Amino acid sequence: LYLLWILTKSIFDPQSCPPLAMSDAQRAGLAGRVVKALAPPLLLILSVLGSILAGIATPTESASVGAVGAMVLSAANRSFSLPILREVMRTTLSISSMVFVILLGASVFSLVFRGLGGENLVHDALASMPGGVFAAMLAVMAVIFVLGFFLDTFEIIFIVVPIAAPALLKLGVDPVWLGVMIGMNLQASFLTPPFGFALFYLRGVASTLVRTVDIYKGVVPFVVLQLV
Repeated sequence: LYLLWILTKSIFDPQSCPPLAMSDAQRAGLAGRVVKALAPPLLLILSVLGSILAGIATPTESASVGAVGAMVLSAANRSFSLPILREVMRTTLSISSMVFVILLGASVFSLVFRGLGGENLVHDALASMPGGVFAAMLAVMAVIFVLGFFLDTFEIIFIVVPIAAPALLKLGVDPVWLGVMIGMNLQASFLTPPFGFALFYLRGVASTLVRTVDIYKGVVPFVVLQLV
């Protein structure tokens, strides 16, 4: 991530880039440290995605594969303990409960919205847009993209998708293509300030030399690539 930041800075502000030169002490054992840092998360990713691609586990079941793999790696790193496991389980329960509360509220909202004829209103509005299906699809994607600046992915999925997706499907949009487009759009929301989660993750691991404004500027090319 640090190297990506440097490359991005070299495009927009070459004079501010920090030097890449390393001392002999820093080079010593660098390959081993890189392998040691990258191997565990790569093995975890391969175990989760590999279980799905190999047909061993469904996408839902692969979460348990990831959980077991994380515990094994934690134990191998001698950082596994009962208090840590208890805290992780408590955090997981809290997040899962929050998601279900959001799902319940969104379901009630969608039910009332449909009962009052809101779904037909959305369909008529999208169908009457100049440009046909393409314009309707573009409008929904634009709304989801803008909401991604301020809302979490779960809120967008549970509130916006049940309202817009049925209208788009009635207009003849392919459901698989629609799902892929929404997924890519939501992925871009992880990079858009001010509430992009990936930006907060990077802020948490970046050095103090990297300002939050630099992260916001540096993410622009990646957001553009996602949109393209």
